[in-house]
Amino acid sequence: MLTGAVRNKVDNIWEQIWSGGIVNPITVIEQLTYLMFIHDLDEKELKNESFEAVSGQKMPRVFPRDEAGQQMRWSRFRHLDAREMYDIIALKVFPFIKSLNGGGDSSAFTRYMKDAMFLFPEGNKNLLQKVVTGLDELYEHDLQNRDLLGDLYEYMLGKLSVSGQNGQFRTPKHIRDMMVGLVRPGPRDLICDPACGTAGFLISSAEYIREHHANTMTAEDWARFSGPAFTGFDSDSTMLRISAMNLMLHSITHPQIEYKDSVSRQNDISGRYDVILANPPFTGSVDKEAISDSLKAVTNTKKTELLFVALFLRMLKKGGRCACIVPDGVLFGSSRAHKALRQELVERHHMRAVISMPSGVFKPYAGVSTAVLVFTKTGAGGTDKVWFYDMKADGFSLDDKRTEQPDSDIPDILKRFHALDGEEGRARTEQSFLVDKAEIVEKGYDLSINRYKEAVYEKVEYDPPFVIMERIEAINRQVESKLSDLRRLVNEQL
Repeated sequence: MLTGAVRNKVDNIWEQIWSGGIVNPITVIEQLTYLMFIHDLDEKELKNESFEAVSGQKMPRVFPRDEAGQQMRWSRFRHLDAREMYDIIALKVFPFIKSLNGGGDSSAFTRYMKDAMFLFPEGNKNLLQKVVTGLDELYEHDLQNRDLLGDLYEYMLGKLSVSGQNGQFRTPKHIRDMMVGLVRPGPRDLICDPACGTAGFLISSAEYIREHHANTMTAEDWARFSGPAFTGFDSDSTMLRISAMNLMLHSITHPQIEYKDSVSRQNDISGRYDVILANPPFTGSVDKEAISDSLKAVTNTKKTELLFVALFLRMLKKGGRCACIVPDGVLFGSSRAHKALRQELVERHHMRAVISMPSGVFKPYAGVSTAVLVFTKTGAGGTDKVWFYDMKADGFSLDDKRTEQPDSDIPDILKRFHALDGEEGRARTEQSFLVDKAEIVEKGYDLSINRYKEAVYEKVEYDPPFVIMERIEAINRQVESKLSDLRRLVNEQL
């Protein structure tokens, strides 16, 4: 999360851009994202150069090695005066980043960057220099090793009260990493996020695969890793541009990033993916006429949070795994659509886990209570017991500041989930426990942990009433004595 000091610096950059004539908030976010992408390309180039110098192995370069190509690097133009800097960025660097990966529509990056426009005003070249200097300071002092693109977008939307209307809340990286750790994607899995936003889940999946499988991956695996393994859909073209840039910086050069309303008839994908990870929109509803009939057959509703879970089931292969975030209402809602969806998960597939998260996870942008559902698509049942976990700490304070804390349940969640045999016999008063399918069916397929968790009550012994009354009378006598002394002092002064 962005600290208070970083937010103040970002606010100052925002105000400079606003004063310079760019007032549309989405335009501001886009222009800042382009500049951050240009900065991060140079960072990537510096890493390649360092590796090449140490190993002697020739590395691919982002920028042409000639002088003209090197002038386009952030580390070179950041020291120039306003006029030179503007001309290099507007006339050379920006056209260059639009043409990365070659021309045409060969990749998601070139497809969505094709319509990108550089909108810093030519008549105020000092503005661009100020913004570059401000970003440079942020990178140097405050934003090293941060999930910056998503953090900035999240903060801007939260500050402008836009995110609550759109239902777009970026999932914190440590929560994404936990969910990836629950489903454990492999190098041969096809991974999808049908509401990808800034592509955070895809990037966390890529990091997991690199960390756990890099030493055993074949050339074919690496070719798949560069793009076809990762698919994301979004109905916001700005998000598609940001996600394409974000993925490219993580060496995923040809991801399957598409403009698509996932729950509409426009999306007819079925049985394609091995892993789905998502935090779909929580708010709003869609035009019922546009909803795919296959989704309405599972849960006849306009509520997006229900439709997306039904969508995940359809898009997964048999044996495919899903970890998704849902608002608590999905777990216990009493409508026919809510019950039908939960019945589908429990009866026709393998419903594996419900991890209840504290409401502060999405602060300061939202205080909604959420849970992570983990399930496997089977089409033939398989639910025997469902594992429940009551997450109380995620490693950050649960207030608006979200400062880092020493306590986190995430390591315990991952350890226990992958060793569920050890959960047998745990009491309902514990933080995690198993519940038989029969009991869940009996309770109307309710998946709320509070329906099954048993509270521990301590017997409190109170003194008899007359003893308590004597104490009150003694306190009253003390008060009267003090008041009497105060009256005497006041009278003496008079």
